Amino acid sequence: MTLNSPNRALLLAGGYGTRLRPLTDTLPKCLIEVRGKPLLQHWLEKTLGSGIEKVIVNTHYLPDLVIEFCRNSPWSNRIELVHENEILGTAGTLRANAGLLRGHGTFFVAHADNLSVFDMNKFIETHNARYRECLGTIMTFQTESPRECGILALDDLGRVIEVHEKVENPPGNIANAAVFLLEEEVLDWVQDHPEASDFCRDVVPPLASRWFTFFNDEFHRDIGNPEALKRAENDPYWTIK
Repeated sequence: MTLNSPNRALLLAGGYGTRLRPLTDTLPKCLIEVRGKPLLQHWLEKTLGSGIEKVIVNTHYLPDLVIEFCRNSPWSNRIELVHENEILGTAGTLRANAGLLRGHGTFFVAHADNLSVFDMNKFIETHNARYRECLGTIMTFQTESPRECGILALDDLGRVIEVHEKVENPPGNIANAAVFLLEEEVLDWVQDHPEASDFCRDVVPPLASRWFTFFNDEFHRDIGNPEALKRAENDPYWTIK
């Protein structure tokens, strides 16, 4: 690992996964399996296996199943479970858990119901090269469905200059993967803007010039519907690491 490595992560695991029904009628989306492993397990292995010391996992929908899974995990002593009686939104979850994230420097955030295969060391190294100039580094990927994603326009240095959040004719196909390395200043901004609920919609666009990017050239998929789940399961272009 490099200097300035994150030692805290926030994995967002409270969503309903409505587009995956009926699978998610009785199972939270973060526990849907891809290649024999729940999505949350993929993320726990990626974060805790890369040197991050503690992971915060938020719960809301079917929380008992997520809690049981985490308590039975070999990583259980490094997982902090936080429950939301009402869905707070991604920015709201950051705001609510700022006390657990502050004082540890750079921290990692991801939706635990998506699937990403990437080199964590390269992600951290990319962020470290520029973290003094930015609030955070956003993972990007090349999407086949630009209208369904947040499309980022970048300058030659990989810095965000415009955000096009789910628009009809986006100018490109480089999308926000909603995987972040963030500096603590982001927590200050979120605290100062209590109206912000969704991080990608309410926090990323107004701070566009303060974000740098890391391109995931391996694999990223939003497991948003049964077809995406099937494609992730069968896609020959990624391997579990």
